Amino acid sequence: MDWALNSPIPWNAKECGRAATVHVGGSADEIIAAEAAVDKGRCPDRPFVLLAQQSLFDPSRAPEGHHTAWAYCHLPRGSTIDMSERIESQIERFAPGFRDCIISRHIMTPADFENYNPNYIGGDITGGIQNVLQMVARPSLRLRPYSTPVDDLFICSSSTPPGGAVHGMCGFYAARTALRRLGYNQHTRR
Repeated sequence: MDWALNSPIPWNAKECGRAATVHVGGSADEIIAAEAAVDKGRCPDRPFVLLAQQSLFDPSRAPEGHHTAWAYCHLPRGSTIDMSERIESQIERFAPGFRDCIISRHIMTPADFENYNPNYIGGDITGGIQNVLQMVARPSLRLRPYSTPVDDLFICSSSTPPGGAVHGMCGFYAARTALRRLGYNQHTRR
């Protein structure tokens, strides 16, 4: 979901208003229950929501005096269920008045997301299943998964280790691989 907002999100915990990303889930037991429901093929009533507040840190994301937010939750593969009410209710629990801030919203189900980008298999923004093997064997099991058959062309995305759930590390390792191939290391310059 994407939102255009008339103000920042009114979090009960003021620290959340200073965070680029907020994980909204309640207690550990609630988060476990939400993820267990997804694992069993059900959509949780109180989903574990991952929310980004871009305009707090990048004013170019919204007109002056306005804000943006983006969020998603985990769902069973290929779900067509509209989770907007459940996601907004979950945010409202921890930010009373959130709904009053909404100017507009854009909603995509996992099926919509896969139609938008076929690389998002089943609507998964990390490009499909993320298990232990995929943590080291993305996009294929190779010694240097960030390199390609084309010299000086490298890949860094959730399709490379350690995967999409480890923010920034794919790019870090790809850059390190590229620098090594190009003859740079931490002690010398080319």
